[in-house]
Amino acid sequence: MLKNKSNVDSSAASDKTQLYLMERVKELTCLYDMARIAADTSLNIENMLMGIVGILPEAWQYPKDAFAKIVFNNRIFSMPNYPKFVQRQRSALVINGRRRGYVEVAYPKKRGAQNLNLFLQEEQKLLDTVAREVSAMIRRRETEQEKLKLEDQLRHADRLATIGQLSASVAHELNEPLGHILGFAELAKKCPGLPVQAMADIEKILATSLHAREVVRQILIFSRQASQQKTKVNLNNLIKQGLTFLESRCVSEGIKLQCRLGLDVPEIDAAPAQMNQVFVSLMVNAIQAMPDGGTISIRTRRAGEKVSLNIEDSGVGMNEEILQKVFIPFFTTKEADVGTGLGLPVVHDIIAAHKGSIKIESKVGMGTKCKIQLPV
Repeated sequence: MLKNKSNVDSSAASDKTQLYLMERVKELTCLYDMARIAADTSLNIENMLMGIVGILPEAWQYPKDAFAKIVFNNRIFSMPNYPKFVQRQRSALVINGRRRGYVEVAYPKKRGAQNLNLFLQEEQKLLDTVAREVSAMIRRRETEQEKLKLEDQLRHADRLATIGQLSASVAHELNEPLGHILGFAELAKKCPGLPVQAMADIEKILATSLHAREVVRQILIFSRQASQQKTKVNLNNLIKQGLTFLESRCVSEGIKLQCRLGLDVPEIDAAPAQMNQVFVSLMVNAIQAMPDGGTISIRTRRAGEKVSLNIEDSGVGMNEEILQKVFIPFFTTKEADVGTGLGLPVVHDIIAAHKGSIKIESKVGMGTKCKIQLPV
């Protein structure tokens, strides 16, 4: 009798050991599969998290009934048909000291007794390990993305510097002959007895030369060769002055203006002519984006230690590809005689020179919003 009891105890111990070893093998397999996912540099964060969600249930006691979910930056990555759970385990995703989500494993129904705990004590430790590893994987991916972004910004800055140097050199070379053309055209206009056609041709020469000189001026501003002295500027007054020249054009093109200028907007240190150019350039862009009419909304307000200027139109909008290129010099979607591709790059350069920021949001068919912030 004692011998039989000993055999039973030995068999139970053997089963327990075997079960323990099976659970450890599942844990190690899970961690190995996670390492394999982490090593796949072709996966972005979203695909990486979905891959981890797919392998987690296999490491738990009842893999056929278990479901896994990862919540990261308020986005949910889960298995299909994720059910309402009865019991769950969670572990936080902490990245650079900040909680940004969690990893969860849950069961949709009870097994056996009413209050049976479906989770092993070791499984919470495994989940904590998984959460730490996932946090580290996300941190590495974000660091790589930030590195690529910085490298792209450096390449972009290098291109802008090269273009700026070249543009400044070309602009200086063009300034003198343009001055001669304008001067001689003005003298030719004063000649007595000029035929009507000749006078019209001279006017065209003057108009074209003035346009060319404006392009040269924009190039010089872009290359920062045409600096202007800063003074105290009331942004609201500047907008009102600019609108006196633009309102008639808006009316003629069926465009409605909505102007909300904050009463508490303080003065800023700025070059008045450059800030006027910023406002006019953005308004002209908005007008040209609405060939069939629409609405332009202009708003100023104080935002802490900054002044905010928003200009929003209900025009044709831009797709993401175009939106990424709007600040690249000489890039334009307009016809050759309408745009130079320097308007927004010059605006960007002026705002940067004033230690401000500019952000453009746009969707095709839903208009464009330009947000500018300048320090008080």
